[in-house]
Amino acid sequence: MTWRGQTLCVVLPTYNERDSIADCIRRFEALPEVDEVLVVNNNAAPGTSEEVATTGAREVLETRQGYGAAIQRGLMESDADLVCLCEPDGTFDPEDLRKLLAFMPECDFVVGSRTVATFIWDGANMGWFLRWGNWGVAKSVEVLHNTTSLSDVGCTFRVMTREVAQQVLPRSTVSGSAYGLEMMLLAAILRFRMVQVPVNYRPRVGVSSVTGDRRQTLVLGSQMVGHVVRSRVRARSVRREP
Repeated sequence: MTWRGQTLCVVLPTYNERDSIADCIRRFEALPEVDEVLVVNNNAAPGTSEEVATTGAREVLETRQGYGAAIQRGLMESDADLVCLCEPDGTFDPEDLRKLLAFMPECDFVVGSRTVATFIWDGANMGWFLRWGNWGVAKSVEVLHNTTSLSDVGCTFRVMTREVAQQVLPRSTVSGSAYGLEMMLLAAILRFRMVQVPVNYRPRVGVSSVTGDRRQTLVLGSQMVGHVVRSRVRARSVRREP
């Protein structure tokens, strides 16, 4: 199975998604556009591997703790033409992958947005604080790097070409929760064609290890602002490899 002659791998980092990961995998596997589902076990909750084993997904273990570490391992493991990143916590609809793919013929990097009110479901963890915080940081990226319109920097659901992954990986420095933003900043600095598309955002199964705690959310927000500010200096030295 390929999408327009290109192979597609879905990478799912997992830490605390034991109760939702199998359903997420099966829904991605049901999509004819998907060739492989790759699960990156980042010291996940007991029983997670057993849930994954009931599906056709391939599982790899990444012992270096952190969201960014897990994503980077997934990008290194995949050799597909296109890579989709998503979280298996029940917040995203795997079928929304088709929304993102619709823009891939013209773009290199398509990122979901969780901040459009029309697509935020009742009970989703996207209150005013998270929503406007993400919007504010996104707009600073948009202004500083003259990007396409952005409204969310924390949405994991995204699709990129293999070239984007190969160019971003060696320049990655963040192993924690701010890695999604670093990836976006690197894509902007490297002048890849990027667009953001609204995706459905639903209530999470279980509790997030980051956004479930207001203090941790504030710390993460401060880190993100720092990354955006420093990215202007970083842009002077980062160039795309041939």
